[in-house]
Amino acid sequence: MTLELPVLTKGGASRRDLLKASIVGGGLVLSFSIAAKSEAAETAGASALNAYVRVAPNGIVTIMGKNPEIGQGIKTSLPMIIAEELDVAWENVRIEQADNDPKLYGRQFAGGSMATPLNWDDLRRVGAVARAMLVNAAAVAWNCPAGDCKTSAGQVVHVATGRKATYGSLAAQCAGLPVPDPKTVPLKDAKDYKIIGKAMPQYDVKKIVTGEPLFGIDVRMPGMLYATYEKAPVFGAKVAKADLDAARAVKGVRKVFTVEGGTNLTGLLPGVAVVGDSWWAARKGRNALNTQWADHPTSKQSTAGFDKRAAELAAGPPMKSLRKDGDVDAALKGAAKTVEAAYAYPFLAHTPLEPQNCTAQFRDGKMEIWAPTQNPEPGRQLVASTLGLKPEDITVHMTRCGGGFGRRLSNDYMVEAAWIAREAGVPVKLLWTREDDMHHDFYRPAGYHYFKGGVDAAGNVVAWQDHFVTFGDADAVASSAGMAPTEFPSRFVPNFRMDQSTIPLGVPTGPLRAPGSNALAFVNQGFIDELAHAAGADPLAFRMKLLGDKPTVGEAPAMYNAGRMKGVLAAVEKMSGWAGRAKLPKGTGMGVAFHFSHLGYFAEVVQAKVASSGAVKVEKVWVAADVGRQIVNPAGALNQVQGAAIEGLSHALFQKITIENGAAVQSNFADYPLLRMADSPPVEVKFVITDYPPTGLGEPALPPVIPALCNAIFAATGKRIRSLPIDTSQLKT
Repeated sequence: MTLELPVLTKGGASRRDLLKASIVGGGLVLSFSIAAKSEAAETAGASALNAYVRVAPNGIVTIMGKNPEIGQGIKTSLPMIIAEELDVAWENVRIEQADNDPKLYGRQFAGGSMATPLNWDDLRRVGAVARAMLVNAAAVAWNCPAGDCKTSAGQVVHVATGRKATYGSLAAQCAGLPVPDPKTVPLKDAKDYKIIGKAMPQYDVKKIVTGEPLFGIDVRMPGMLYATYEKAPVFGAKVAKADLDAARAVKGVRKVFTVEGGTNLTGLLPGVAVVGDSWWAARKGRNALNTQWADHPTSKQSTAGFDKRAAELAAGPPMKSLRKDGDVDAALKGAAKTVEAAYAYPFLAHTPLEPQNCTAQFRDGKMEIWAPTQNPEPGRQLVASTLGLKPEDITVHMTRCGGGFGRRLSNDYMVEAAWIAREAGVPVKLLWTREDDMHHDFYRPAGYHYFKGGVDAAGNVVAWQDHFVTFGDADAVASSAGMAPTEFPSRFVPNFRMDQSTIPLGVPTGPLRAPGSNALAFVNQGFIDELAHAAGADPLAFRMKLLGDKPTVGEAPAMYNAGRMKGVLAAVEKMSGWAGRAKLPKGTGMGVAFHFSHLGYFAEVVQAKVASSGAVKVEKVWVAADVGRQIVNPAGALNQVQGAAIEGLSHALFQKITIENGAAVQSNFADYPLLRMADSPPVEVKFVITDYPPTGLGEPALPPVIPALCNAIFAATGKRIRSLPIDTSQLKT
């Protein structure tokens, strides 16, 4: 059954404007669309070839976008893969966002830059199977072998006679034909691609720039009320007292109630819900609560306390050894030059421009949810377990997300909305404030690294020691707070030691764009630069030497392809004019860094100018990337790389979440700024094509830009940046 809900469109469409059934493999296809009426009419009478593809009599092909769209362009690029193998003209393609349905679509999530590598082969086969079905339908109609036919831009052509039939005229005839084995259908050669590899604008771009409703925050339902949910500043603290009557007395407030909640920081936490006729009424009611919170152990934690404890731990023996190769102590004693340095980085918030929100309706024992989520199925399971519902009684419609960066991998806002909707008895839209979003994040963890390293007389790194102080306990680190024993330069230094100590933490943490790597690249590439300086070596040539002569190190899944990394280093060296950096004016420097993460190899150079006041101006960024043999959508790929670099610069220059008395201090963009357009540098991007499977690139472009900037500042000033965000007062001359 295809259920389209064009309730978010202009023109006052009814909630259920179109209801039609299509059988796919003996099952039901359930899809949610916020397409306009004109689009629904355009694709009326369409026949489903499989769970992803419908073909209308007029030749318009509707392709389902299986994964959440959070701005990374996946709603466009994954259907491009299907459309290519289907052999349909892109202008005749329409795209709908699929509902959460793991039985039909498998894993549906946005995270880890995994959409392309996980779906590349499967979605090509989806398109190829649909194409084969249309060819078979034509062959039956023409009483000829299927091998006598070919396809071209939405038509099947009989090669010998030139006879043609449109996909629209053939689609209904596919219903009675056997479905080809996906493993046997031929796939196109890359040289024949007409869609893949061509720059395509994001499918929704016109709707976005003209303000048509697409996002979770835009959802409207008949009879819908609005909700806010107040939680303790200290994560997980219970409600001690709240003036519910004062909130109920506010005009427009319908319901006010306390939620007991639990202790799982990723689930439903204690709080007070206020439901009103408008969000403003609910917000005013919340302001009247005057909530007091119970004591909680986390209230004793602070950034200052973490800093102090990290220094204490660094002075003593580590709690745990992560890796030990060779004899680091002996190598340090025998080194020609040694360097010691302490690095630190702060907690970071995700700050998507669309705050967390969710619309939910509970009716007849079933829950229906409209959510801008990166991870819908775990959200469905969370709602089921918290509310005592069967997962099959919960439907999750995925709306477009106004940014995510990993924040929407957690579904706390979804379970809050579901709980409130069940209590309210009507559809409810929960909307967080910006302050809610910043105070109740799953922060990128802070961390501390205490390095010792040595180089020999020939400029080789002979010793590397890192005492990593992070958060967690003896058995496990906090979410996204760990470091793998294979993290570069592990396996590239003969005498290598990586140790770990942990600090207890009651602050929720989680993945933020390029989780782990966004911090580890800063410290490791910064310290590599320090060793290069100690060796008197060109920082880029020093890195080339460190990567060595072996093309690969280690085995899958922990293999590191040094040859690919050297390829992007060579490319960025040429792009940036690295050899001519000595001609830069005083106070201007270039820095280089590289990093491997999320299957992508990236090297970046930053050119930055430091004024006598200490102000830093990033003048240009160069990025060389190796993400395999195929860029699906060059326009989207360019946007992702440039956006990652800009976000990384924001992290380096401005952003820090400080914990005091167990709560986040920063609350809005006034004290947690983003890089503004006027200060954003040009970002030049080159994709180095290599014969490896295509990978994602929304995340791996971010980590190198931070150390590249810090290394550029050192080149310009001679002053090292060992903690973030950059303190420009220390750069004054």
